[in-house]
Amino acid sequence: MSVLVVTGTDTGVGKTVVTAALAALARERGAPVAVVKPAQTGAAPGEPGDLDEVVRLAGVTTTFEFARFPDPLSPAAAARASGLPPVSLTDAAARIGELAETHRLVLVEGAGGLLVRFDEDGATLADLARLLRAPVLVVVRAGLGTLNHTALTLEALAGRGLDLAGVVIGSWPDRPGLAERHNVPDLEMLAARPLAGVLPEGAGALERDDFARVARCGLGSPLGGGFDPSGFRAALSL
Repeated sequence: MSVLVVTGTDTGVGKTVVTAALAALARERGAPVAVVKPAQTGAAPGEPGDLDEVVRLAGVTTTFEFARFPDPLSPAAAARASGLPPVSLTDAAARIGELAETHRLVLVEGAGGLLVRFDEDGATLADLARLLRAPVLVVVRAGLGTLNHTALTLEALAGRGLDLAGVVIGSWPDRPGLAERHNVPDLEMLAARPLAGVLPEGAGALERDDFARVARCGLGSPLGGGFDPSGFRAALSL
C-alpha cells in the first residue's frame, strides 16, 4: 500500500490530468487504486469536478471528495466565503490512511499549490503529506516563470522534510519554443533528477484509450510508464 500526493506549482498546471494518468496506469496493472480530492473549489453541488475528469479519463471509479466549495478560491477562503466549515486535514489523513489499508495506491490531489491554505490556522497540503508520510509529485508548467515557481515549491518541500517523488511537466506544447526547450535541463537541475514525466498539451481532451496510451508514454518507470527522459532531452536539440 502507498499514498502519493500530487501538487503543482500553481493552479491550472495539469494536476488533474497527471493524477488521471497515474490512476490509468495503476488500473492497467490491476492495482486497486483510490483517488482523493480533499477539497474541491470552484464547483457548485452537482457540477462536474476534478474527480469526474479522473473517472472519465482513467476509468477509475473509487474516488472520494471530502469537501466542496462553490467559489474558485483557496480551500480556506472558499470555506469562509460560503460559510461552510473548512476541511480538517487531520480527519482527511485518517480517512486516507484507512483507504491505504485496502488499496495498493491512494492518489491525493491538492488544490492550487503546495502551501495553499485549507483552514484559518494555515494548514496546507504540505501538512497533509507530512501527516501521511507520503512523497509528493510536483506538476509544473513548461514555459516562462516555471523555474522560479518550481524552485520555490521544491525548497518548501525540502524545508518541511518531505520526499519528492518527481517533477512532471503537465502540458508540453506541440511546438515548444526557446523557453520551453531550455527550461527542461534547468528543471532537472532544480529537482536533482531527470524529469518523471511529460504529458502533451491537450491530453485531457482525449478519449480513454488514447489517454491511456499517452499516460504510458508520458510518465516514467517509477510512476508505472515508459517515458524516457534522456530520449526526450536528446530530441530537444539543445
